[in-house]
Order: sequence, then C-alpha cells, then structure tokens
Amino acid sequence: MSSPKIVMITGAARRIGAEMARHLHQAGMNIVLHYRSSSKDASALADQLNASRPESVKLLKGDLKDYASFPALIDQAITLFGQIDVLINNASSFYPTNLQDVDEKIWEDLIGVNLKAPLYLTQTLAEHLKKQNGCIVNIVDIHGDRPLKDYFVYSIAKAGLIMFTKSMARELAPEIRVNGIAPGAIMWPEEQHYEGMHQEIISRTALKREGHPNDIAEAALFLIEHADYITGQIIAVDGGRTLSN
Repeated sequence: MSSPKIVMITGAARRIGAEMARHLHQAGMNIVLHYRSSSKDASALADQLNASRPESVKLLKGDLKDYASFPALIDQAITLFGQIDVLINNASSFYPTNLQDVDEKIWEDLIGVNLKAPLYLTQTLAEHLKKQNGCIVNIVDIHGDRPLKDYFVYSIAKAGLIMFTKSMARELAPEIRVNGIAPGAIMWPEEQHYEGMHQEIISRTALKREGHPNDIAEAALFLIEHADYITGQIIAVDGGRTLSN
C-alpha cells in the first residue's frame, strides 16, 4: 500500500481552505493545515479529522507576509510528515479599494497575500517538490480575467497569480505540474454589505445558483490525482459566470 500524499494548504482553517482539507483528507491524503490567526478553527478542524485517522493532520502557523520566515516555515512543514507532495496556495485577502485611497499598506496587503506569498512559497518549496514529482494548485479568481468593480487591486493581484501559474508551469516542468482553480460565486464574504453584489453575481451565472466549497475541493482532487497530463491550466468553477457579460 502506497503512503498517502502530503498536502500543504495555506489559509486552511476556514471556508474553502477547510473544505479542501476535509475533502482531500477523506480521499486518503495527509494535510499540513496552515493558518495565521484562526487557531481555534484550525485546532478544531485538525481534531475532527485526526479523530477519524490519527496523526493525519498537523498544524502550521505562519504569517504569509513575513517572507523572510518562509525558509524556516517550509522546513517546519516538511518536518511534520517528512515530505510535501502538493502545495495549495489558497490564503487570500479580499476587500474593496478606491483609487484615491490606495496606499503602500493596502497594495502590499492585497498583492502580498494574493501574489507574493504564492511566489515565495513556490520558490522555497520548488526543489523539494521536484524530488517528489509534486504539484501546485493556486486558487485564483474569475476576476483575474475580468475585473470586479471597486476591487481593482484584488483583481490585479489575481491576474498576476493567473500568469504566475502559467509561467511556473513552464519554469518547473517536467517535474512539477502547476494549475489554478478560479472560483465564481462560491463562499461569499460573510459581511452583510456584500449581499446585494452576491445576488447580482448569482443572477449572471448560467446555472442560476451559488456553488459550494466542495465544488472547489473536487477540482483540487482532480488536479492532484487525475490530471497527470494537465499543467498550466486554469479551471473556472463558476457555474458559467464567465459566459455572460
């Protein structure tokens, strides 16, 4: 019996990251569950999954804007199970921006978490992943291709992550496959003021309904386990949102 794949998921304590952790764990993988501040949620999720398969989920705390800490963070991640086979860059920062209000702090936050962190994590982990013939899955966004009004810095960051995904697929081939998943109307932000935008976007999907985080998790499982000849691709999991204006 082959040993389970080891998957490191950033921002995995809650929401889509947590659903991917549950889904991939159920498929037999072991999880390095990264979090920054959601320690209670991270511990609860790890306890839940370890109850069904002991020592199969381990926690990794780290600030993804502290780039100098990445070598130590990745060393710690590898030490937890002895290897990493898959990196899922899921952690994200999302909020509106006004052109006149954007400053270095806002730019660094949105570009940093959404683009620079995946870059430096990939850089730090690349040689190890090559030895494992591993893969990378970046959670991008349909708004990396079509900008979301009032979220231009976020859209720029996700556009950069899309090109980063395609570029790394060339740079890291043939040992490492690199792909992206672009969610649409799935797991909308919890703040009440997003509700109007939420309903508008759902109305523009071909399927006229909101997706579920499990839809993203299924796509991740496919890219990890069943896509040996796929690299440099972005899978839109959006209910047909990108078919309309």
